[in-house]
Amino acid sequence: MSGIEARSGPRLAIIGAGPGGLCMAIRLKQAGFEDFVVLEKADGLGGTWFHNRYPGCAVDLPSFLYSFSFEPNPDWSRPYAPQGELLAYLEHCADKYRVRAHCRFGNGVMRADWDESDASWTLTLEDGAPIRADVVVSAVGMFNALSWPAIEGRDSFEGVSFHSAQWDHAHELAGRDVAVIGSAASAVQIVPEIVKEAAQVHLFQRSANWVMPKDDVPFSEEQLALFRADPDVLAAIRQECYDRIDAGMTFQIPEQLREMEASVSAALEVVEDPAVREKLKPRHPFGCKRPLLSNDYFPAFNRPNLELVTEPIARITKSAIVTTDGAERPVDTIIFATGFAATRYVSTIDVRGRGGQRIEEAWKDGATAYLGITTAGFPNLFMLYGPNTNNGSILEMIECQVDHVLLQLQRMERESLVWIDVLPGAMADYNDEVQVAMDGIEVWQAGCNGYYRTPSGRIVTQWPFSMSEFRTRTAEIHPEAFESVPKRSNTA
Repeated sequence: MSGIEARSGPRLAIIGAGPGGLCMAIRLKQAGFEDFVVLEKADGLGGTWFHNRYPGCAVDLPSFLYSFSFEPNPDWSRPYAPQGELLAYLEHCADKYRVRAHCRFGNGVMRADWDESDASWTLTLEDGAPIRADVVVSAVGMFNALSWPAIEGRDSFEGVSFHSAQWDHAHELAGRDVAVIGSAASAVQIVPEIVKEAAQVHLFQRSANWVMPKDDVPFSEEQLALFRADPDVLAAIRQECYDRIDAGMTFQIPEQLREMEASVSAALEVVEDPAVREKLKPRHPFGCKRPLLSNDYFPAFNRPNLELVTEPIARITKSAIVTTDGAERPVDTIIFATGFAATRYVSTIDVRGRGGQRIEEAWKDGATAYLGITTAGFPNLFMLYGPNTNNGSILEMIECQVDHVLLQLQRMERESLVWIDVLPGAMADYNDEVQVAMDGIEVWQAGCNGYYRTPSGRIVTQWPFSMSEFRTRTAEIHPEAFESVPKRSNTA
């Protein structure tokens, strides 16, 4: 028989059908593993690109790099693809590589329990049904649990309110008085769109962000024809994007930082009101928080129906937002563009490992994992987009993690191992190194508010090296860093 024959392997459960879960499923099939299921709480695949459907939603990384290396896409309509194209791309990948049949939708994982007696995981779904698996791969990522601001009176509002990641498409904004709370990634994309139809928009900004212009001219038909005809052209563009982003991931090239800051300062000049322009100037160094991209955000402030509010919110009433200076702004719609609880990862699920330890307790000082993939005390649990893996192209980082998980699975199969668990010392040594490197990145120590840090002060989201370095580190396994248990022999 030609090709790779399917072989029996460990029963696998993948939690999440976003880019990470789909990549894991595709690579499992390519490696000959067929005994797996993808468990997704939503009614469809795509992860963040399934859930986030707000006006203006688009990728903030060049589209050619926000795609799998094994599945280049010659059909992006522009350099920074909108949500619909990103979702269509992921659906295409699922269909081309025949992983949709492995997916179960609309029934999320609520709890995961490690059973010491038979070395397996029991996953409890939303409907109470159990799923048993030898190996679990968490692909819930960072942007899974919504973040809601602790504002007095939030639940008393009698108008329409919703989170940007749960956009209420049945609610028309035409003629409405709208409040947008939050001024980061989603707000920068939403506000320029909704001011076109709302009667009034009040944008409540806690701190200004670095919002860079982007080269986002739609591709011409001639360019698209070239992309489709010559794969080498696509590969060269992707490599150029990779090299540029790889070099600047740790914000330590002074000339590059000056260029970025200058581009934002120049873009700000379009804002006509000098007082508004001053409020939009960032007070933290470039890179301290996630830099943003938009060509439409600053020009939107020249519209008479957009107000920038920088006074802190004191409370929400049944029909208005009141700021600490006593001003009351009547609104009938509130959009919470307040992001996600990005530091929680798989602890958004009630995960219990060896001895019944809860992962939330194990991570009380912040999420910790070896290579961002395995955490001590939780055997046969692998994570994609786990702690300290956020930087550069997340799809590139995910591919590295997926390839590493495959190496671990193949080792388990080759050596007939029942389970593996990273040793606490190996995990601690690795994370000490990561945190020391983090401390050396000056802009991340500037004290600005953002999703990078836990209350303990530790940065648990960012990767402090290059994508190339992460590829090197995940390209091999170190058995000495793991405790392992072999299967019992059936021979006398």
